[in-house]
Amino acid sequence: MKSNTYKILCFLVVLSFSGYAQDRLTGESFTTRSEILAKNGMAATSQPLATQVALDILKKGGSAMDAAIAANAMLGLVEPASCGIGGDIFAIVWSAKDQKLFGFNGSGRAPKSLTIDYFMEKDMKYVPFYGPLPVTVPGCVDGWFALHDKFGKLPMEDLLAPAIQYGREGFPVSEVIAYEMASNYEVLKDQPGFANTYMPKGRPPVKGEVFQNTDLANTYEQISKKGRDAFYKGAIAKTIAAYMKKHGGFITLDDLSAHTSNFIEPVSVNYRGYEVWELPPNGQGTAALQMLNILEGFDIASMGFGSPEYLHVLTEAKKLAYEDRAKFYADPEFNKIPLDALLSEAYTGKRKGLIDVNKAANSYPAGDLEIETGNTTYLTVADKDGNMVSLIQSIYSEFASGMVPDGLGFVLQNRGQMFNVQDRTHANALEPGKRPFHTIIPAFITKEGKPWVSFGLMGGAVQPQGHAQIIVNVVDFGMNLQEAGDAPRMRHRGSSQPTGSQMTNGGTLYLESGFNPETVRELRKKGHKIGFGVGMFGGYQAIGVDLKNGVYTGASESRKDGQAAGY
Repeated sequence: MKSNTYKILCFLVVLSFSGYAQDRLTGESFTTRSEILAKNGMAATSQPLATQVALDILKKGGSAMDAAIAANAMLGLVEPASCGIGGDIFAIVWSAKDQKLFGFNGSGRAPKSLTIDYFMEKDMKYVPFYGPLPVTVPGCVDGWFALHDKFGKLPMEDLLAPAIQYGREGFPVSEVIAYEMASNYEVLKDQPGFANTYMPKGRPPVKGEVFQNTDLANTYEQISKKGRDAFYKGAIAKTIAAYMKKHGGFITLDDLSAHTSNFIEPVSVNYRGYEVWELPPNGQGTAALQMLNILEGFDIASMGFGSPEYLHVLTEAKKLAYEDRAKFYADPEFNKIPLDALLSEAYTGKRKGLIDVNKAANSYPAGDLEIETGNTTYLTVADKDGNMVSLIQSIYSEFASGMVPDGLGFVLQNRGQMFNVQDRTHANALEPGKRPFHTIIPAFITKEGKPWVSFGLMGGAVQPQGHAQIIVNVVDFGMNLQEAGDAPRMRHRGSSQPTGSQMTNGGTLYLESGFNPETVRELRKKGHKIGFGVGMFGGYQAIGVDLKNGVYTGASESRKDGQAAGY
């Protein structure tokens, strides 16, 4: 008996040092939980209270879009370092009625009175992250109303009511969000209005502390009763414009009142029989499609998940796609972007041919094509009628510009920091009224023209890399949606601004914990500089649909406070 007990204990010790989080009965060892299954509706967001709000709206007869808007409003309250109505919004929507996908671009534009000359005359090489200069017009609220007009059912007052109530009564701050709120406040606390809103006790709220934002609740109430014009033409707009003028900003009432969003056609590639959909620039979704085009030319499945061969090819594909991303992706209203050429079979073949399977490249050239001259939250919802929403919304970096207009309860985005202010001929060079290059991207997968998976992954420049890894995990490695998100990830980083070349001396390949030491060793042999980081690999949500059985599958990974739930 003692001998058997000793053997069992030794086995458990070996397991504890082998990367196994728990002894699961099914699935991959790194999976944190099972997929969520439900028939009538599903919601997956990065905060459980927002997920519950979405489910409540679905149960009241609301559409997937209604629930998504309600959840987004709630996230602007409970996850304020990452999102809110001071930022922008993008979406891909599957309409069951139309049996097709709709894309939506709700990004705002640069102030009409701010030019690249302002920065050149001051010898400023980059737009600063904080203060008034990086602020662009917020597109979120207009996006809510445009999407609601097309896909909504319940009145906006019903959709914003839960967030209004939580804003006034308070909510306990969750663990990851508390960490995020505390990570950047030292450089922002002196921005006008920031401390009053987000540091009511002279510090950020801690995990479990009840936090209120009555100013935001009041702002939401104005929007719910007076519509989008309250934000872009009414009292809220006037407050924003006066605040910006007072503190040296360039956003005016005219900039706000002129804002428009637009429905756009998503773009796709076929990856081993699955149609992967992204939005075209000014976002970076095309980079994920370019990566997948390159990866399809390799036998990824035979390499195996986590192998040095797979991670090497994946990293090189990323390097190639991101060089094109830096050169070509920008506002299509100011530039002719060669999307068809970038996604073509001929161009993909040329790019794939640059990869040496045994050696990491120090640099790749961007593509030579003819053109004419130019932190985040993700959620997904599905309803009983078969509609699915893939929605992403952001203020850019943690707490963005730090600028909080008087009494409004939200921070203004700093998306203008992405503009190039060194080269006026660059596709993403700052121009009045131009939309900046954007990192936030929703995604969708169809199979034979029918919906299959709505998913996204928040986290700045990691997003196309993350999207490609999710697709490969599911399609090549046969993982389910929960496993695909929980699996350890890589993230390659260049060493320059997103408006310039993405690589200097090959950049750094960051590996999440969970990869074998042998893999790290072999990647180093191929010339990769390996780094390790925390909190830089994104946060993923997904909903899949089994049309045969009429069942939704939900997944929310463990890197965030999130939850997938259905009914």
